[in-house]
Amino acid sequence: MKDLINLTGNLSFDEAKAIIDDHMSVLCVAEKGVLNYAAKPIDKQKHLQTNGRWNGVVWYSDEQGEKKRKSFCGTTKQEVKEKITEYLADFDRQLTASDESRARLEESMGRWLRVFKFPSVERGTYDRLECTAKYQIYPILGGKVVGDITSADIKALLNHWMNEGYAYTTVKKVYNILTDYFRYLTQQEYIPKNPMAAAPMIKKSNFMASQGKEDLPTFETVTIFTPEEITKFKAEAVRTWGNGTPIYQQAAAYTLMLNTGLRTGEALGLLNSDIDLENRVIHLQRGVKEISRREGSKSTSGREVKVGKLKTASSKRDVPLNQTAVDAILDLRAERYFGEDSPLISDEHGGYTRPVKFRKRYYRILEAAGLEQRGLHTLRHTFATNLVNGVKQPDGTIRSLSPRQVADLLGHSTSEITELYYVKKDTSRLAGITAGFDP
Repeated sequence: MKDLINLTGNLSFDEAKAIIDDHMSVLCVAEKGVLNYAAKPIDKQKHLQTNGRWNGVVWYSDEQGEKKRKSFCGTTKQEVKEKITEYLADFDRQLTASDESRARLEESMGRWLRVFKFPSVERGTYDRLECTAKYQIYPILGGKVVGDITSADIKALLNHWMNEGYAYTTVKKVYNILTDYFRYLTQQEYIPKNPMAAAPMIKKSNFMASQGKEDLPTFETVTIFTPEEITKFKAEAVRTWGNGTPIYQQAAAYTLMLNTGLRTGEALGLLNSDIDLENRVIHLQRGVKEISRREGSKSTSGREVKVGKLKTASSKRDVPLNQTAVDAILDLRAERYFGEDSPLISDEHGGYTRPVKFRKRYYRILEAAGLEQRGLHTLRHTFATNLVNGVKQPDGTIRSLSPRQVADLLGHSTSEITELYYVKKDTSRLAGITAGFDP
């Protein structure tokens, strides 16, 4: 190799191409994602074969350091040079693609999501991760080279969505994805420093203050329906057209959720065979989710209903039925019944109801009843709040359950979750409680 012209180094592809213009034999060495070239001058006559065709060769080292060669031939010298140039261009593209730090973030993060996240999380969770990346990360950082992204870029991204008025939880999801992604890059030594180290998530109180909002305790942000609102909701839900046909399909399902605390997916996943009316209990076995249609990990058009396991291990439980819940079940069966193995809240063909249709119908009832728009989970919050805070009985006493009992009914692993996120505390009962404790 002593007759090689020493042209190794961080040569660009254009510089390598210039070498080819003067030499017909090129040595390519791939090292740490950088193409290094060495060119060997040759005698034109030596590469003009007896049959009148020209010959050229590219030498390269594979990942194990073993020397390899790729030969090219053509009727003219220019034709061979063009073939070598095209081959080196493709070689260069492959090296760049294999160097994660030089890839664009959208390409690199998309690959990371498909390879590492898709096989390890629930389909609904993956849909949310992909959606966050697509709409909150790629528009701002997607075109940047991964290795060039700084802590300042991360902070600018987070600040942008905060200033746009996005919820703290939404921006935190962006932060969480970026944290996992850049940790992966750092652990794999694709990048020397993690830009997330100097870009901590904005403190919630500061985040809320920047939007002119108050950082309230979690229990104060829990939304529930008042007894008056429940009355309005039920009155609207059972309204009929002039011919007696119900305006809203499956409206009794919302009453069932209000009296059992079922999640939307749990209610929609109920089969008639899961219900024991004689013993007044529901056996929760499965849940329903709506997810993006996919071919492998690649999203295609449309969405589909997925029936699968419940949210957590503690979600698989038995839920007792009060009389209102029993009546709701009977109303649903009177409206549609396709057999014991069909969903209680079925579509018109006896299949599972799509969650999006179920939610839209609920929002229509709220709007028609003149009630503030609140998520379906409000029914579950109302159920939990009534049980913990208690319901006043005809004799004036208050009947209530302990947070631990309510946690078991809701399928929570701990009562702390129930108290913190599901129960709106009633402090009115504390009035005058300190009387007689005067020091």
